[in-house]
Amino acid sequence: MTIKEIFDAMSYGPAPESNGEARAWLTKHNHAFGHFIDGAFRTPARGFSTANPATGETLATVTQGTADDVAAAVAAARRAQPKWAALSGHERAKYLYALARLTQKHARLLAVLETMDNGKPIRESRDIDLPLVARHFYYHAGLAQLAPAELPDHAPLGVVGAVIPWNFPLLMLAWKVAPALAAGNTIVLKPAEYTPLTALLFAEISREAGLPKGVLNIVTGDGETGAALVAAPVDKIAFTGSTPVGKAIRRATAGTGKALTLELGGKSPYIVFDDADIDSAIEGLVDAIWFNQGQVCCAGSRLLVQEGIAPRFHEKLKRRMDGLRIGDPLDKCIDIGAVVDPVQLATITEMVNASEGEIYRAATPLPAQGCFYPPTLITGLGSASRLMQEEIFGPVLVSMTFRTPTEAVDLANNTRFGLAATVWTENVNLALDIAPKLKAGVVWVNATNLFDAAAGFGGVRESGFGREGGWEGLMAYLRPKAKTKPLKPVVPVAEPANPEAPALDRTAKLFIGGKQARPDGGYSRPVWSAKGKLLGHAGLGNRKDIRNAVEAAHAAKGWAKASAHMRAQILFYLAENLSARAEEFARRLKDLTGASGDAEVAAAIDTLFTYAAWADKYDGAVKSVPIRGIAVAMHEPCGVIAALCPDDAPLLGLVSLMAPAIAMGNTCVLAPSDPFPLAATDLYQVFETSDLPAGVVNIVTGSHVELAKPLAGHMDVDALWSFSSSPVSKLVEEESATNLKRTWVNHGQTTAFPIKAQTILAQATEVKTIWIPYGE
Repeated sequence: MTIKEIFDAMSYGPAPESNGEARAWLTKHNHAFGHFIDGAFRTPARGFSTANPATGETLATVTQGTADDVAAAVAAARRAQPKWAALSGHERAKYLYALARLTQKHARLLAVLETMDNGKPIRESRDIDLPLVARHFYYHAGLAQLAPAELPDHAPLGVVGAVIPWNFPLLMLAWKVAPALAAGNTIVLKPAEYTPLTALLFAEISREAGLPKGVLNIVTGDGETGAALVAAPVDKIAFTGSTPVGKAIRRATAGTGKALTLELGGKSPYIVFDDADIDSAIEGLVDAIWFNQGQVCCAGSRLLVQEGIAPRFHEKLKRRMDGLRIGDPLDKCIDIGAVVDPVQLATITEMVNASEGEIYRAATPLPAQGCFYPPTLITGLGSASRLMQEEIFGPVLVSMTFRTPTEAVDLANNTRFGLAATVWTENVNLALDIAPKLKAGVVWVNATNLFDAAAGFGGVRESGFGREGGWEGLMAYLRPKAKTKPLKPVVPVAEPANPEAPALDRTAKLFIGGKQARPDGGYSRPVWSAKGKLLGHAGLGNRKDIRNAVEAAHAAKGWAKASAHMRAQILFYLAENLSARAEEFARRLKDLTGASGDAEVAAAIDTLFTYAAWADKYDGAVKSVPIRGIAVAMHEPCGVIAALCPDDAPLLGLVSLMAPAIAMGNTCVLAPSDPFPLAATDLYQVFETSDLPAGVVNIVTGSHVELAKPLAGHMDVDALWSFSSSPVSKLVEEESATNLKRTWVNHGQTTAFPIKAQTILAQATEVKTIWIPYGE
């Protein structure tokens, strides 16, 4: 090709990145790796090969981890944890700082090895992944320094088991290792079967940082190794991966007392309004869906474009697709690299070939060998189409149109996922109106795929729970220092031999949708006082009553849109009306429990005042992120919160859960104290005289054992708390896997009421991070 032809064509020549140092490192280890346990590499054992997906070349043989290997790693972490936790925050910060510096010093080697093992373009490994890895360790060095002063009443969980995916092997390692170590935990990490090499290199680098033996352990293997780690005696599981596996882990850890965070799949909407800068939106879309070959959990794989500009947008998008360069990931001029493995390539191919709609594949040449798939656009799908609902995890974009902002929101939220979303518009009012309405943990405005260690990342719905990054991410690796003891079951007072019955019978109904309702099953049970007096009858709710209560709670969705000031006023009013009847409630409590109820009523009134005060004061934050713009962390209500209330504090326990939940804009379905339900049913008149909108609080009396399963399994309950003395914690966590609702259970341990405000307010809210760049 002549110089003139080059200038006419403006084509790119090759710009290969040397992989000599990476190959030398592999050769140093004889292309065979054992596990990294207790500060040293074990002798390689039987395992599997890891290959370069761009060429098919085998890079190394990696050991298949067994249950014994996992046990050895956990034991090493357990031995190291007390000393690591006993270090000052400053001492741990120095180690994390050293890891950050060493990551930067070895950045080129890590980036090249990542590209060879994963298939992503070297530009992405070098310019995106590695700077973010270093940033996470720097940021968490700061959190380690500050945590003892800022969180003095918290302690590390202990040993963390982490399982990470193959799409961002080193970055996902940083997301798990940095907060775990900063909080004083030790960790056993299992990298993905396809991409273990950079984790092993990082383990080697950690020795250069002087990291104490056993603080970081790496066990390689496939899904069986991951399952062994989940089953091992660790104190927390941190998982990033697919939603089906996340559900299996939720069930496997149910009732074990292990803390759990899940960062799962997504089907993220990419919304383009007709006033958007189309060229910028298309460039953003290239990053949203073809970054890392579309193998990104938050990929903007669902394009929603306003109807009036759709033809022009799709036409320009196709031209841009045709210009994308696909090839050797080590070529710095390449836009799209290789899919991670032939298995993943086959899955993408099958899903696209089986799809309806109009399929457009970019007119760009593919390499003759390797796992490559062209950028693909599919239009003409309906909202129920498989590819509009299921995660493809490949370079495939599906598109629909919308007419109005309301329709855009409805289509965007029409998925079981809720990880991320993107909004493109030049109208800032429209952007800030749409962003809070989207069911997603992260929203990008006129940008996409912005990440930073200071800004929490994570999802809602079936995209999981928990956040990575920020103070909110660190909290997932800590626990309150307060000690607990086993909670003794509280049982109803048995029917006396010589009962004393009142002349006029009293039956307490359920409270659903602002009205008293008879239980669907038509059953009730007598409630006896400690002295043998019949106090009344309480209805026995069933799953249909739960269904009705959840429907009523959803019908009250306007509560979340009400101002925090209005919610505060109603909570104050509830306290005022409860105070006016304090003597009556105190007598009721004494009749029920045999103990004076004065202190409990006073504490309940104080609790209502507390959360009336917090209603408009639980502030979000503007995160210090390295962009010209802001990342706003907003506290949003979870939605419908169900709770099995404490048995031993029939009034205070219910109020302690109800008040913070509704203060934050949630609606509730409450199962009050099982043995002493009449303290809750007496509240109906307080609700009715305090301007509380119908459906905001719904009460279903009955057996916690009977009500736990329908509450935990209900697809329209967003969070479930259990402080019951009945042994239902395992059931709650197990059944919650149906829609991966957030759970907060006592595991049969005592809880002091009222609970610390910051603790329960964090449970009553989701953190949504909205990224808003500004400037021309």
